[in-house]
Formats: sequence, structure tokens, C-alpha cells
Amino acid sequence: MSAGQLAALIAAGAFVLLVLLLAIPLIKLGRTLDEATIAIRKAHTNTDPLFDEANTTLTHVNTQLERVDGITANAQSVSGNVSALTSVFTATLGGPLVKMAAFSYGVSKALKARRKAKEAGDGKHARRRKRKGASKS
Repeated sequence: MSAGQLAALIAAGAFVLLVLLLAIPLIKLGRTLDEATIAIRKAHTNTDPLFDEANTTLTHVNTQLERVDGITANAQSVSGNVSALTSVFTATLGGPLVKMAAFSYGVSKALKARRKAKEAGDGKHARRRKRKGASKS
């Protein structure tokens, strides 16, 4: 065997060793890709029920939102009716109630003034009592 053949044989052995060393990570990478493919398939099959449940939930939420929209429309209508009723009440009874309050305030002030005058004894009524009391005795 010549030196060239021996060098070729060593180079071929080194190349085989290099291919074997590179084959191990490639085989592991292939297994990893297979597992990833299986996991993706499982995830895809499990997402169908999840999406169905999400669609059902969204349908229920939309139904509830429609109910809430109806409730808010009714509440707006009620508040408008209350506002109109308040306006009617103010227009029909507000004026007379203000007049009645002013009248009762005036009467109470007059009564208080009369009581003060009686207590002070300098009013007309106090003088009359003195005269009546003097004629009786």
C-alpha cells in the first residue's frame, strides 16, 4: 500500500466518522420535528371544541347585551317621562304652592309680631285689657 492510498484510506475513515458524528444531531432534530408536528396536530384537533365554546359564549354575551340595551332604552324613556311629569307638576302646582308658602310665612310672621306685642304690653289690646280689668273691680 502506498502513501497516497494510506492517506486516502485515513481521509475516508475521517469522513465516515464525521458523517456519523453529524448524523446523531440530525436524527435527534428529526425526532424533535416529528414530536412538534404531532403536538401541533393535537393542538389543532383540540381547538375546534374551544372555538365552538367561544362562539357559544359570544352568542350569549350578545344576547345579554341586547337585553341591557333594551333596559337602558326603557330607563331613558322612564327618565324622560319623569322629567315631563316634573315639568307638568311645576307648571300646575308650583305657582299655587309658592303663593301658599308665602301666605303661611306672612301669617306666621304676623302672629309672632302680635305675640311680641302682647308680651311687651304696649299694644292696643294690652290697653283694652287694662281698662276692662279696671272697670270690673
